[in-house]
Amino acid sequence: MSTYAIGDIQGCLAPLKRLLHKIHFDPTQDKLWFSGDLINRGPDSLETLRFIKSLNQSALTVLGNHDLTLLAIAYEAIPYNPIYHTFKDILEAPDKNELIEWLRHQPLLHHDPTLEYTLVHAGLHPHWDLPQALLHAQAIESAIQGSQAKDFFLHLYGDTPNQWDSNLTHFEKLRFIVNVFTRLRFCTPGGKLEFTGKGSKENCPNGYFPWFSLPTRLNRHLKILFGHWAALQGESLEPNAFALDTGCVFGNCLTAMRLEDGIRFSESCGEFPANIHF
Repeated sequence: MSTYAIGDIQGCLAPLKRLLHKIHFDPTQDKLWFSGDLINRGPDSLETLRFIKSLNQSALTVLGNHDLTLLAIAYEAIPYNPIYHTFKDILEAPDKNELIEWLRHQPLLHHDPTLEYTLVHAGLHPHWDLPQALLHAQAIESAIQGSQAKDFFLHLYGDTPNQWDSNLTHFEKLRFIVNVFTRLRFCTPGGKLEFTGKGSKENCPNGYFPWFSLPTRLNRHLKILFGHWAALQGESLEPNAFALDTGCVFGNCLTAMRLEDGIRFSESCGEFPANIHF
């Protein structure tokens, strides 16, 4: 039995299936962990979502920012924009409600004490230890899965607040937590977030650092698996921070890391239409 952590798929189903063939994935024995952003930008969002859902107990995923966007549109909290959203097939599918219901019950964080790995989409705040991160993730999961989910999505979007404060409103706290789990790349040692930088970790905004490089972060001992940051090309150079997004939707490759021994497997993804907006 093996467990494989796989980077952002974003609707690239054919490369995913080729990768699973390469690693000889056996759903009766092996497990797949997905770093979120299952859909959008790529060509097969609907079939990707159906396929991963069909794996049942053989797979788990955390939610990424693109997955949350689908949920927000499904709850009519934000409009569908065909320039940026390529999952209209999901919204018009006969099994849309079943897929949305399944997706909204996926976590923001997964921690396995046996394998000693923690899976998130983008990162962990440097001031959060594991118990705090779990509590924050549970707060978001309760909001998404509860009867007031639309209110949550109506208040979800924005770059502020970019720093934690106990005096923040309820929805400001939830927005901050979601932005950490699904959008984090750069922050200050004091915990201030920055969302405009998307390039390599060397090109960080002045005064900011890659979240995983801060030597004082409370979760430095955790083995953290994350996606979201394709510009890293799968390499953080930090011993306990494992970057998984290798830019499949940009025409690079899709990567799986076997957790039992750390060996990585990649599958070329080829080119995608130039008119896709990123």
